[in-house]
Amino acid sequence: MRRPRSGTVLAFDFGAKRIGVAVGDCALGIAHPLTTVEGSDPSAGFEVIAALVTEWQPVVLVVGLPSHPDGAEHAVGRRCRRFASQLHGRFGLPAVLVDERLTSAAAAESLREAGLAGRKQKSALDQVAAQHVLQTYFDTHRHAAA
Repeated sequence: MRRPRSGTVLAFDFGAKRIGVAVGDCALGIAHPLTTVEGSDPSAGFEVIAALVTEWQPVVLVVGLPSHPDGAEHAVGRRCRRFASQLHGRFGLPAVLVDERLTSAAAAESLREAGLAGRKQKSALDQVAAQHVLQTYFDTHRHAAA
């Protein structure tokens, strides 16, 4: 799928307990952490996501797809694919999967550089991981928007 030239994008770092969310604009190609959806209740999580979709009016949704360093799909990958499919089905928006290999490590490093370490990172880690997922989407699809 070609990256749209304009419009907002929401990205998700899916986890069983938390879902990190990031936002960015296609024209700028810069991702920003937005929020973390807490809890293991899928219906409550989708209510929060629905509110974000209503507020931000995205043109595409991006979901991080975890994989091992060798490229083999991570065990959580099937759940991420299902989550992306549910997003597409509920909101009628394209849901693009992006390799999120090492995004959690990159997010932790970004937070360390910002002065947050250890437990202080917990509240922001998932949304910063989603920011890295979205930035990967922007960077790898940059040529498609040109």
